[in-house]
Amino acid sequence: MTTTLVTGATGVLGVPTVSRLRAAGHHVRALSRLSGPGLTTGDLLTGAGLREAVAGADTVLHLATGPRGKGDVEATRRLLDAATAAGVQHLVLISIVGIDDIPLAYYRDKVVIERLVRESGLPSTVLRATQFHSFVEAMFTAQRRSPVVVAPAIRLQPIAVEEVADRLAELAGAAPAGRVADIGGPEQHGLPELARMWARATGTRRPVLPLSLPGKLFAAYRSGAALVPGPAFGRQTFAAHLATRSGALR
Repeated sequence: MTTTLVTGATGVLGVPTVSRLRAAGHHVRALSRLSGPGLTTGDLLTGAGLREAVAGADTVLHLATGPRGKGDVEATRRLLDAATAAGVQHLVLISIVGIDDIPLAYYRDKVVIERLVRESGLPSTVLRATQFHSFVEAMFTAQRRSPVVVAPAIRLQPIAVEEVADRLAELAGAAPAGRVADIGGPEQHGLPELARMWARATGTRRPVLPLSLPGKLFAAYRSGAALVPGPAFGRQTFAAHLATRSGALR
């Protein structure tokens, strides 16, 4: 049985990924700063318990991210050091589509993290995915006290987090493959259109205000940097995601 350590195991992506790995027969260590049933205690930020958590693991899935990415680069360095010392045979990293071209500080850190993984010498696989449906939804719900719903005039290709978890579990059970093909959802939409879908699903009467600004950030999104060309990987649309959430949204 493969022993697989998952960082960020209690997060939005970690929970479905852990479930799929266990269903596939992996012995999963779900890393968390907390202690409790089914959890392996360890802290990527301080290193406490990390070497013990990695010891004996065949595969590591690195899904953890701090609030706004704070400390992610140093946390990755600690994980890579521990994984190297433990002789881990495969490290799988989740990353984000467009990080090379979209000038956000969080994305710049992701570029550094990918480089650290490549240079670590560990056999690795890197998967970039587009934004999750739940992330796009949260962009709108965060504006619940605003008289309008502000939606930057950019195009996104949101994907179901469960479908990203499916792909990660598949990669964890395969040989290291370097950077694999990026994945995105089945549809590309302007964010204002996604906001209108959300407004209809939630019953809000607030108007959607498209926002277009000059500068490198918006230019990168307008160029399609956040999109995945070619056949879609994901199957669930944003509208279908909202339909599954209809009771909670109203």
